[in-house]
Amino acid sequence: MILHFRIIGALLLVLAMSHVVFPRYFRWSEELKPLSLINRQIMTIHTFFIALTVFLLGLLCLSAAGELVETALGRKISLGMGVFWGTRLVIQFVGYSPELWKGRKFETTVHVLFSLLFTYMSVVFLWAYFY
Repeated sequence: MILHFRIIGALLLVLAMSHVVFPRYFRWSEELKPLSLINRQIMTIHTFFIALTVFLLGLLCLSAAGELVETALGRKISLGMGVFWGTRLVIQFVGYSPELWKGRKFETTVHVLFSLLFTYMSVVFLWAYFY
C-alpha cells in the first residue's frame, strides 16, 4: 500500500506541474478576454491554488505514506482524499461534455488516462481507510 501512495505522490507532483502550461495551452489570454477582470483573475488564482493543493498532496503521499496508511489520522486523511478523487472521477463524466473529447484522438486519450488516474487514486485512498 505504501508503494501505491508513493506512486500517487509522484503522479500528483507531475499533475500539479502540468498546470503551468494551462494558460498557454488553453489560450487564456484570448479565451478569457471577454470576461470581467475579477473572473479572469479568479481563473488564474484558483488554478494556482488547485495546483498548489495537488502539489502538497503529492508531497504528503511521498513523505508520509506510512502514516497515511497506519495511523487513525492518516486513514481519515486518506478517506478525505478518496472522496475528493472519487468526486473528481464522477465530474470527469458528468461535468465535461463528451463533445470536448469524443472523436478527437488526443483529447480522448487524455480523458481515458485521467479517468484511470482518478479511479486509481480513489481506490487506493479508500482502500487505505477501509482496510
